[in-house]
Amino acid sequence: MDARPRRYRPPTALSTTEKVSPVTVAAVILAAGGGARWNGAGHKLLAEVAGRPLAAHALAAASEAGLDELVVVTGSVDLSSVLPVGATVLHNNRWFDGQATSLRLAVDYAERVGHEAVVVGLADMPGVPSVAWRALADCPSPLAVATFDGLRRPPTRIARLLWPELPTVGDEGGRVLLSEQSSHVVEVACPGNPGDVDIVEDLGSWN
Repeated sequence: MDARPRRYRPPTALSTTEKVSPVTVAAVILAAGGGARWNGAGHKLLAEVAGRPLAAHALAAASEAGLDELVVVTGSVDLSSVLPVGATVLHNNRWFDGQATSLRLAVDYAERVGHEAVVVGLADMPGVPSVAWRALADCPSPLAVATFDGLRRPPTRIARLLWPELPTVGDEGGRVLLSEQSSHVVEVACPGNPGDVDIVEDLGSWN
C-alpha cells in the first residue's frame, strides 16, 4: 500500500462544457478557548499582534477568502470588536469541555443550513493567509489539510459525510479524523506562517 501523502494540485482550467454542481463551503474559526497557557494580561486573542488584536488576523484572512459563509465560534471572551461584517457567530457555552465542542457546534450549524463542507482554522494563528483558506475550500477531497513547508497545520477541510465521525468532547477536534483517516487525507501546499500564539513570549516573532 502506498503510504505517501496525497497532494492536491488545483486544475489550470475548467472545460467550458463541464457542469459543476454547486457546493457551499463555510469557513469556521474556532475562537472559544480560554487560552490556558497564556501568561499575559487579558485574553490572548485580544493581545496586539502587528498593530491589531491577534484574532483579527485569522478572522480577516478567512473573511477575505470569500467562502460561502464565515462562522466564528466564541466562548470565553467577547470578540465583537474584531468580528468581520456579516460573520455568523455561534456562542459555545461548553467551551471549557474542549475544542471538539466548538467544532461540533459549527458542523451542526453547517448541516442545518445546508453546507457540504467546512474549512476549519484557529483564531490564534495570525500568519495563515486568505489564499490558504481558498485553496482548502477549492480542494475536492472530503478530508484535506494545509501544509506549510511540509508541515501539516490548520486550516482543515472536512466534508459533511465525515461530520458524524468527529469527537464531541476534548481538545482533539479535527485531528482525530486526520489520524483515523490518514490514508484518505489530501495535503494542500499553502504559503504563510503556521505558527500560533500560546504564551506572551510567542508575540516576539510577530511584533
